[in-house]
Amino acid sequence: MKSISVFCGSSEGNDEQIIATASKLGREFAKRCITLVFGGANLGIMKLIADGVLGNNGRAIGVIPDFLRNREIAHPNLTELIITKTMHDRKVVMYENSDGFMILPGGFGTMDEFFEISTWGQLGLHQKPIGILNINGFYNDLLELSQTMVDKGFLKQANLDAVLVDDTIDGLLEKMKAFKPMPVPKWLNKEQV
Repeated sequence: MKSISVFCGSSEGNDEQIIATASKLGREFAKRCITLVFGGANLGIMKLIADGVLGNNGRAIGVIPDFLRNREIAHPNLTELIITKTMHDRKVVMYENSDGFMILPGGFGTMDEFFEISTWGQLGLHQKPIGILNINGFYNDLLELSQTMVDKGFLKQANLDAVLVDDTIDGLLEKMKAFKPMPVPKWLNKEQV
């Protein structure tokens, strides 16, 4: 994979392991020549990952809606900064510039990004890997809820299994590299993918 979109918090939170892992992920992307595509902010987990990439001569592409440029404060040292009109446009641009998606801890915005990109995958609109970096068990409850959705008949096990999960950077990157996509649904027009 040449580029990965990382969906994560614009806050650092208060878990030192999450903070340290975010910085380490940025360094690892630079080491592996993986371009970071992210929300473009100079805040929180986003900033930590971008700084880790940029501080090690890596590439970081930020994508930020115009109305958030001042609130989230766009990172000043990016390889490229793309300004969009809306939050939805931001996700589309991130999708278009990525070979896969990685989910780190975050809040409602991160969940919105995760659920939308997962839904696109479930519908066959993309066949890119989606990975959750489950740092310090942050996503345990979400994974348990997702299994409940399967158990209650609201989500297919195959769609849940398509979301890769690991608690280590190396483990998740290896799973994403080895990812075999589900076949495109027969009802989907090939031009839509």
